[in-house]
Amino acid sequence: MFRSIVLNKKKRILLTTLLAAMIAGSLFLLYRPSVLSTGAATSQIRTIHMVTGEFKATTGDGKEIEAYIWHPGTVFVEKGETVHLVIRGVNGESHPFFIEGTDIKGEVLKDRETRVTFKAEKEGTYRLICLTHPDKDHDGPMIAYIVVD
Repeated sequence: MFRSIVLNKKKRILLTTLLAAMIAGSLFLLYRPSVLSTGAATSQIRTIHMVTGEFKATTGDGKEIEAYIWHPGTVFVEKGETVHLVIRGVNGESHPFFIEGTDIKGEVLKDRETRVTFKAEKEGTYRLICLTHPDKDHDGPMIAYIVVD
């Protein structure tokens, strides 16, 4: 019913090599990265999610203090890369903002998402500044840093 196939050493090596190449090729096609990195910025647009946050505390003399933040407070972008910043309002009713050194302006409202596109054309550090909380006298500074290198 079953026939036994006998292969000489050369044919076994050839068959094993062919089988290994097919398996390796299949695994590569199955698990390959969607974008191969060449060290340069890719054409895909990355999305960076951020939120507004708030810290509250009571001082020793009973005074309540608070500070607002962007989280994460620092994001890194490659020169030439375009990113979408998607910022969700969690704390505070309104956070009008601008990104220093650009024409980007917007407003983040509580329980809403604001989306802006940032193109990193020059190296440097760009500050995302909330106009409601620009310094400690206004429960800030609410500043995030976009580092381009």
